[in-house]
Amino acid sequence: MRVREPLLAGVRVLDLCGGPGDTVSRLLADLGADVLKVEPPQGSAARHALPTIDGVSVPFALHNANKRSTVLNPSNEADRQLFFELASGADIVIDDGATGQAAAFGTSCAALADRFERLVAMSVTDFGAEGPHASWQATDPVMYAMSTALSRSGPATGTPVLPPDGIASTTAAVQAAWAVLVAYFNRLRCGAGDYIDFSRFDAVVLALDPPFGTQGQAATARNAASRWRGRPRYQDAYPIFACRDGHVRICVLAPRQWRGLRAWLGEPEQFQDPRFDSIVARAQAFGELGALIAEFFAGQTMEQLVADGQSHGVPIAAVMTPAEALQSDHFAEVGALVDTELAPGVTARVPVGYWVVDGERAGYRTPAPAVGSSDVVWQTTSFAPAPSVPVGGLPLAGIRVIDLGVIVAGGELSRLFGDLGAEVIKVESTAYPDGLRQKGEHQAISESFARSHRNHLGLGLELRSPGGAELFADLVAASDAVFANFKPGTLDALGFSYERLTELNPALVLAESSAFGDTGPWSKRMGYGPLVRAAIGVTRLWTSADAATDTGRHPFFDATTIFPDHVVGRISAIGALAALIRRQRVGIGARIHVSQAEAAINQLDVRYVAQAAEVFGVGAVDPDHADHRVLACAGDDEWCVVSLRSDDDRHAAAGVVGGDGVEVLAQWAATRSPSDVAAALQAAGVPAGLMHRASTIREDPQLKLRKVFSDMVHPLFEHPLPTEAGPALYRHIPPAPQNPAPLPGADSRRVCREVLGMDEATIDGLITQGVLFSTPDELAGTEVAR
Repeated sequence: MRVREPLLAGVRVLDLCGGPGDTVSRLLADLGADVLKVEPPQGSAARHALPTIDGVSVPFALHNANKRSTVLNPSNEADRQLFFELASGADIVIDDGATGQAAAFGTSCAALADRFERLVAMSVTDFGAEGPHASWQATDPVMYAMSTALSRSGPATGTPVLPPDGIASTTAAVQAAWAVLVAYFNRLRCGAGDYIDFSRFDAVVLALDPPFGTQGQAATARNAASRWRGRPRYQDAYPIFACRDGHVRICVLAPRQWRGLRAWLGEPEQFQDPRFDSIVARAQAFGELGALIAEFFAGQTMEQLVADGQSHGVPIAAVMTPAEALQSDHFAEVGALVDTELAPGVTARVPVGYWVVDGERAGYRTPAPAVGSSDVVWQTTSFAPAPSVPVGGLPLAGIRVIDLGVIVAGGELSRLFGDLGAEVIKVESTAYPDGLRQKGEHQAISESFARSHRNHLGLGLELRSPGGAELFADLVAASDAVFANFKPGTLDALGFSYERLTELNPALVLAESSAFGDTGPWSKRMGYGPLVRAAIGVTRLWTSADAATDTGRHPFFDATTIFPDHVVGRISAIGALAALIRRQRVGIGARIHVSQAEAAINQLDVRYVAQAAEVFGVGAVDPDHADHRVLACAGDDEWCVVSLRSDDDRHAAAGVVGGDGVEVLAQWAATRSPSDVAAALQAAGVPAGLMHRASTIREDPQLKLRKVFSDMVHPLFEHPLPTEAGPALYRHIPPAPQNPAPLPGADSRRVCREVLGMDEATIDGLITQGVLFSTPDELAGTEVAR
């Protein structure tokens, strides 16, 4: 079998970054783009960023792998000419504002996009180029606070708990890579480049754990009236229990999983009522049920519990440390980590990357380059087909996707494509409905499903029937992509392995994700985001000694978040779109697979690599010395986060508050509102941000100016639902359309008629046979029963 070329072979990326943007271009480099980094004669300042191992910057080493480096001196006229020659030949330019190189050459990304009409230019800044917060600075903790993530982390009372440092920045980088690749794909079709004013804060609001996005399955059935202003009162939707040698987490959602747990517990009489098949009923009885499980688990080991739980069909995972996860047999066997030299003589174990493409890892290949180690030339021929569509349309119009995805990661992937114009056909079964179909009493559709499946068509198809399989095969032959996030082996068991799919359609793109990947010892484990977080060490990092806890409760506070599901949807989307780009170039399809567990490790790459070096004594580690504080402010449960990154920040903060020390800072903040605290510190150059809640974030002046949210009207809801307007601010790509999410089977007739060319008699026969289903008669009069 011949080796297929990388997905982004032929894409030229000019990297002008010196900080946050480094991670964006690394993602493009992982997929095969030729990324040429421009550095000043003394090298990028990011080469000194902490933490370091034996003096080598871990973030620079990780986020500049697979790139080339050239040195251009802005004060040298010949180098200035070379700079603009490189820009004129590039497909994509990425710069990150204050730490980037564009300004040194007397230009900007916007100016470069004006000058070179086919160029896609992206400026990556903390809050965007314009607006009341354009000059503000952000750290991960500041973005957690301002994005609402902090308001949902920690105990119901007392100090909120900051999520692990690093997730916000890498989430923003994934969103940026998605946004820039969309613009590049659009250029291939319409011939026009674009300028993207990219805000990392916008990205974290939309892609980390959006307050107005798709919720987890355990939350979809909650009554809207139960929402309140405070932080989450129910911390045990995915409960953690102490055992003999640590902790384990269970994630029991489906009725069959509950019955497996009940059998494992010895069929306790008080929980035999069928009403406990409902998540809501079990949550209401958690006091008694949790005590029963805690007693049963207490004397057993993590290993015993995981093995026994899995054998009973109960989703369960041990709560591991990051070091334990990195040393696991699973990650070693699947090749998710590699021992490499960060620099000559400095070795570390690093995550390879996010994607498996056509069975091979697309990720870490070469270490970060030495300063100026490459010639000032492009190594690839740029792909520039003749324009086929007019400028100003949705970039994915004409792409047809079969959506088999479920819950958050699957829903996010398909929505991202639908928002950009793809025809997305949501395939559903009556026997195995999407978990997001779970809804509250008197609802016809859940808010989560309405948000995640807007711009979809609903096809009711019993895929497990012979007639359904035949119809699905015809649909595959007429489509461009299939998206799925089943447990590995499910598609094969249905008779649609990747080999079968490519027989039906050689140019098909299959994009899949799963909890632990499709190979290795953990691949067959049942898994959800909460179990992934536990198994790979994220849960152990999501804690705080300052947080007040209930007596006897474990110290972990990640249970109410949805990570890494949302970002995995975007990682999968990047892989799928890159595969469509290669298909346009050379006419072949691809199979993309993303492991949620590996995605989470890559999200925390700097922290994991530095921590592993400390634990295993590999090199001298100089950690990041930043001090992030969650300050109580005036008012009821009001908070502000401040990041003191250096002595300069500490001196600047002391000048604002009138004295040195954290106690003085805390006393000063306690008499002021969070917005006043943040504004005063930001004016002095110190990163700070108020803790937003879902009820306040829409009033953030920066988000309002940038039109980050739009109101989605759905005929089955009395009020509009605030949702994501699009991945970024573009010049030539319009905001997402707002076609309402369908009821089950709402478009079965339309899909069979328009896509497969069936007549009404044939469709009626398939419905009578139970191969197809359409919207129930009692709902047939609604606007979404098309």
